[in-house]
Amino acid sequence: MTVSRSTPAGKPTVRLKAVSLREQAREAVRTQIVLGQIEPGEVRSVISVAEELGVSITPVREAVNDLANHGMVEVMRNRGFRVPVLTEHDLDEIFLIRTLLEAPAMTDVVRVLDGAPVPQFRQLAEEIAAAAREGDLVTYLDKDRQFHLGLLELLGNGRLVTMVAQLRDQARMQGLQKLADQGELTESGEEHITLVEAIEAGEGELAAELMRKHLAHSRGIWAGRAEPAS
Repeated sequence: MTVSRSTPAGKPTVRLKAVSLREQAREAVRTQIVLGQIEPGEVRSVISVAEELGVSITPVREAVNDLANHGMVEVMRNRGFRVPVLTEHDLDEIFLIRTLLEAPAMTDVVRVLDGAPVPQFRQLAEEIAAAAREGDLVTYLDKDRQFHLGLLELLGNGRLVTMVAQLRDQARMQGLQKLADQGELTESGEEHITLVEAIEAGEGELAAELMRKHLAHSRGIWAGRAEPAS
C-alpha cells in the first residue's frame, strides 16, 4: 500500500510503501537455502539469522515457519531450524515431477496465448541469460523463478503454480558458483530465450520438448555438475 503525505502548501513529500518484513525475511532465507549458503544439516538459530538480516526475531520466526510448511526447513524446538539433506534420489524425484507438470503445460500455454507475443517473458529470458553470463546467481535464481512460475500462471491454475513453486524450493544448488565461473550456466540461461521463441511461434509440441530438455539440463546444474542440454 502506498501512503502519500502532503505539506501545508499542498506539495507531496516522500511516498512510503508498507513492506512485509516477514516476506522479505522469507525470501532472503529461501535464497540462502537454494543457493547452498546455508549448509544442509546445519542448525541455525532464529536469533542469528535475525541479526544477520537486521530485523527482530518475530518476522524471521514467522518466515521459518512458512518455509517449514513448504518442506524447505525442519524446525528444531528450542534450537532453531535445519535444512534437510537432499540425496541424488531426492533431486531425481523433484525434477521428474517438475518435468511431468511443466513440459505438457507448455502446450497449454501456447494454446492460451494463441500466437500473442510475450515481451515480459522475453525480457525475463534475456535477463536470465545475462545473469548466467555474468555469474550473478541471485539474479539468475530470482528471474528463473519468475519465468517458470509466470508461464504457469497464464493457465489460471493456482494449484499447479503452488506445486511447482514448492518443488523448486525443495531443491538445492550445489557448487553452482563454480559452474557459473566456468561459464557452464550460459547455455541453460539461453534455453529460456529459445523457449520463448517457440511459444510466440505457436509451436506447442516444440515448446513442451524444449522445456523437457531444459529441465533435464537443469537437473545436473542444480546438482553442481555440467550436463549436455541434449
